[in-house]
This record gives sequence, structure tokens and C-alpha cells, in this order.
Amino acid sequence: MANSGAMQSMCLGDAMKKPVRIGLVGSGFMGRTHALGFRTVGGVFDLALAPVLEVLADANEDLARGAAARLGFARSTGDWRALVADPAVDVVDITAPNLLHAPIALAAIAAGKPVYCEKPLAPTAVAALEMVEAAERAGIVTQVGFNYICNPMLALAHEMIASGELGQIWSFRGIHAEDFMIDRQSPWTWRLDPAGGAGAIADIGSHIIGIARFLLGPISALCADVETVIPERPLPGGGGSRAVEVDDQARMLLRFARGCRGVIETSWLSSGRKMQLEFEVIGEKGALVFSQERFNELRYYKVERDGSRNGFRTILAGPEHPPYGAFCIAGGHQIGFNDLKVIEIRNFLEALAGGPRPFADFREAYEVQRVIDAALESSRAQRWVTLD
Repeated sequence: MANSGAMQSMCLGDAMKKPVRIGLVGSGFMGRTHALGFRTVGGVFDLALAPVLEVLADANEDLARGAAARLGFARSTGDWRALVADPAVDVVDITAPNLLHAPIALAAIAAGKPVYCEKPLAPTAVAALEMVEAAERAGIVTQVGFNYICNPMLALAHEMIASGELGQIWSFRGIHAEDFMIDRQSPWTWRLDPAGGAGAIADIGSHIIGIARFLLGPISALCADVETVIPERPLPGGGGSRAVEVDDQARMLLRFARGCRGVIETSWLSSGRKMQLEFEVIGEKGALVFSQERFNELRYYKVERDGSRNGFRTILAGPEHPPYGAFCIAGGHQIGFNDLKVIEIRNFLEALAGGPRPFADFREAYEVQRVIDAALESSRAQRWVTLD
């Protein structure tokens, strides 16, 4: 009977929360991750809002109907415009291909609806700025899917750098490398459509650029080498090939506004690498090293007078690093990739309820896109480019 009473109390508590009805556009890898996040977040965090999976839109009715059934949405549609216009949709969540981000977001903003959008925000900084200004004029809450910065270990790194624990920062080294495009015979996809923006530097490079900005602030200037390695890809279903007009890999020299310098590399042709999202921050008093492949750890080196005891030590994620404790009460047991998306969704829902804006809102995503555009310009002109 006690358990029954507790269950009744929990149900009553959920019923008292204000529902926020989600309209999701796209049901691929990220669409599935978003859906799982919305289904999980209320069981991990005590929030004022309760997400309801209302409508899922996809490229056609059949795709949308099947995905809605799998992911737990009440209804489906083959037209994203119908989803945006639906009065039963409170929030528009965009996980569609990059080329569609701007039109869907602008339509949602015009309808007065908050927008949660995957990265990169838009094909160019000009298009991204249009989205930023529309959202800010309308007072719309926005968030972009830079979920890796939601890691408690990155929050700790940010805190250590900001507090001066590493002293003056001297350099940053970052990389995001994977190998999912390494097969020359893998067919041409939307990721290679130049109308949707840059290639690897935007698709995965935006993450390490975003992390660099999160930890060290604005990038003031850069010099980049952006490269297309595989010049053409076979068309889906055969019948010829199509030229590749976007980058496969890129390298950047950076100057940060705070005075330090750094390097970033990105590639989707990196043999054997599944998630080499890594950084190293070097300071006068110490250093931090992080890898997404072991993302429940942060390695910390502290400069000591007695060199015989110097060495990196590993900080394991635990309840001392919020919000890890909301998922697990025991240190070292680890949280996972989908949990980072749950934390990101928590931040978005708290902002919708009147809390602080998410760090990675449309304006922050625009600043990341400015870095990407500057890198493309630098590589074309073979010179340093300054970001005002």
C-alpha cells in the first residue's frame, strides 16, 4: 500500500506540471536522440514543465508515421509546415538536414514558438544572423544542439580556467576527428550538399569550435587550410557520381581575444577514429586534457615545486560534479552520450520556464558559424582573417 501511495503521489505531481507539447522535425540519429531525451528528462530532473511528444514530421507521410510510432509521438505528418502551424505544438524541435534549419526556424519564430535546433545552425553566418535577430526581436527562447558542452567534466574545466587555477592560459589544442566518411564508395548524401553549408568543419568541427569558445571565450583571428580529399562520390542507387564541393578536413591556427593562441583540426576521414573529440588547455600553473572517448574523466596537471611528484592525475566524474548526481549517486559509474542530451533538454526546459538562457542559444551558434565562415575565407585567400 505504501508503494501504491507513492506512485499515486508521483502521478499527481506529474499531472500538476505544465505540459509543453513538442513538435519534432526529423527522425534520424539526432531525432531519435532528442525523442529519448524528452522522454527521459522528467524522470531525472524535477522540472516545472512536462514535455509531451505531440507531432513528428518527416520527409513523407509513411516515414513520419513509422517514426512517430517508434519514438512515442501521438501524431505524425509529412509536412513540416503543418507541424509548425499546428496549434497543439508549443515547441519546434529541428533535427532535419542543415539546409532546412533556417526556413523551419524562421517559420516557428513567426508563429511565436520556441525553437530547439541541431547544429550547425545555418549554412552561413548571414543566414544564422537572420535567425538570431528574428528570435531576439520576438523574445523567443532558442537552443542549439552543442550537447558535448553539457558534460559535467567540461563544466569543471570551465570553472577551473575561469577561477585562475591554471594561471595564465598559454595555448589550446583541439580536434574532432571521425571516420564515417572514409569509404570512397559511400554514396553522396545531404551532408555533402554545398547548399547546406560546409562539410566536416561545420558538421563535426562546430563541436570543437564551440568547446573552445565555451572554455576560453571568443576567437579573434584565424588562419585555416580547408581541404577536399575525395573529389567525387557515387550517387545513391548507382547511375554515376557527383562532385564533392565541401571539405573533408580542416586545420586552423587560432588567436583568442583573451590573448592566448591555439590550433584546431577536424576530419571525417580519420581512420579508426569514432569520436576523437579532444582538447588540451595549457596554463602557467597547470594543464587540462579531455577526450570524449573517455568523457567521464578529466586529466589535470598541477605545476609543483617538487618535480619528483609532478604528473597528470585523473578526475573521475561523480556526484560532486552536477548534474551527474541526478543520474547516479556513485562516482566513477559514468553517464553516457544520451545523458548529455538529457542535460541539454533540461537547460532548454528551464529556460522556457523563466530560467537563464542556455549557453548554446542561436546567438552562440551564430558566433560558431562566424568562425567556420572565416576559416573558409582564410583557406580560399590563403591569409589570416580577423573576426571583429
